[in-house]
Formats: sequence, structure tokens, C-alpha cells
Amino acid sequence: MSSLALAHLTREAAAGGEDAWRALVALLDPMLHSIARGYRLSEADADDVVQITWGRALLHLDRLDDPGAIAGWLAVTARREAMRTLQRGVRELPAAEPPEPPCTAPAPEQETLERERCAQLRAAIGRLSGRQRELLTLLVDRPELSYEEVSQTIDMPIGSIGPTRERAFERLRSDTSLACAVAA
Repeated sequence: MSSLALAHLTREAAAGGEDAWRALVALLDPMLHSIARGYRLSEADADDVVQITWGRALLHLDRLDDPGAIAGWLAVTARREAMRTLQRGVRELPAAEPPEPPCTAPAPEQETLERERCAQLRAAIGRLSGRQRELLTLLVDRPELSYEEVSQTIDMPIGSIGPTRERAFERLRSDTSLACAVAA
């Protein structure tokens, strides 16, 4: 059927012509069923998709900019409705028990390496100058402290904490015996 004939039929159906509706349904219903079945829906779900698509057409037919494009509009509407139907069918089933978390305990070798790294780091911090040593010791021992709390604890202005920490890190990085421990 030509686009002009389809446009004429669509306008008549929009105006309430029952014969035009029957002709549209007879012409385009097989296409809509084919689209719905293409989504591997059950026969009942496919029928529902087609019925909903025709219902949407009934509501919006008079608002189509190009009545000759009714077939494309119906096809897009049917695809969207088929996707909605598929999404409604997806259910999450709760597990009977929550899954066991994976074992995160470090291997004995890792624990040994970590202890050695911490000892190296503490020794290097101990070789820093007074303010840098005091600041990094506090940050290592109590990492949860805010800058305000660090400032009050070691009597250091808040604006000095960041630069002092960076200078201390630079000294630690330049300590060749600590290069690996700080990098890790």
C-alpha cells in the first residue's frame, strides 16, 4: 500500500472511521505480531504487546505529524512495549543466605613483608627532623584525625600541615634505603 493511501486510511481512522480502523488492523497487525515474537515473548505476552500498541495508536493517532508513517510509528511503539514486557519479566531472587565473603586474610609471607616495611618506615620517620617526625608519627599512628585535630595535638598551624607533610615525604623518598618501602 502506498504512503498516500496509508495516510488517507490513518486520517479516516483518527476521525473515527471504523472501516478504516479495521483496514489498518488487517494491514499492520501481522507486522506487529512479528515484531513482538521477534523478542521471544510468549504468545500471550506478544498478544498483549500488540494490543497495547493498538491502544496507544488509538490515543495518539490524531497527533501524528505524518499519517503515512503509521507503520513505522507502530513498529517503534511495539518494540518499546516488547522491551518493557521483557524488563517486567526479569526478577531478582534473593539468596537464602548471603554469600560468604572471599577470604581476604593475607598470606604469611605478605604479613612478614608488611611488618618489615612498617619497621623500615618507622625507622626512616625516626631519622626526620623534629616537626616532620612529630607530624608523620601522628599521621601514621592516628590516620583518622582531621587537620584541625592534628593542628591542636602538635600545635602546628593548619596551613603548615600539608607543606610539612610533603617535605617529609620528599625526604623519605630520597632515602635510598626506604625507596621500596615508601613506594609500596
